[in-house]
Amino acid sequence: MKKTIILFAFAVALMSCEKKATEAKEFKTAYVDTSKLMEESTEAKDIEAKYKEKAKVMGSQLEAEVSRFKSEAASFKDNAQKNGQAWAQQKGSELQQTEQRLSYAQQAMLQQLQQESGVEMDTLVKGYRKMIKEYGKEKGYDYIYGTGDVASVLYAKEGYDITKEIIKMINEKYKSAGKKEETSKEDKK
Repeated sequence: MKKTIILFAFAVALMSCEKKATEAKEFKTAYVDTSKLMEESTEAKDIEAKYKEKAKVMGSQLEAEVSRFKSEAASFKDNAQKNGQAWAQQKGSELQQTEQRLSYAQQAMLQQLQQESGVEMDTLVKGYRKMIKEYGKEKGYDYIYGTGDVASVLYAKEGYDITKEIIKMINEKYKSAGKKEETSKEDKK
């Protein structure tokens, strides 16, 4: 009787192991190289270009003020001895205040650009996650892992890499959304 129970338990354990092995083989997994996704995504490139241009415009305004400051500083050195110590102290104090103001303006500009681009990139990443989730459901994946700067996969066969498919899908969706927006703007005119 004990032998029968042990054999029965062994048979059940063996069957459950086979079932688990079969189930494990049926998982469909893939990974996306998130660094490559952000580098090759048209929308991410557009956001990056937008903020580079914005930084260039804001920086050129600041550069004009910096140039004026530098010429005032050079003029100060030339005129300090001519105009006396009282003038030199007053003008030196004004120049220090101007230099500090320009420094604060530069820091504020950089913070503003970082904050604005950060918000847009966060929104972009959330959208990509949603699209990847929908893609995974549509294609029947059990798991889609992310690799890149923050790696959650230490090894994967290249056959599981669906990064190119995801980039293609995201770029096509972005292009078609842009065309819809352009046509709706033209219709309003």
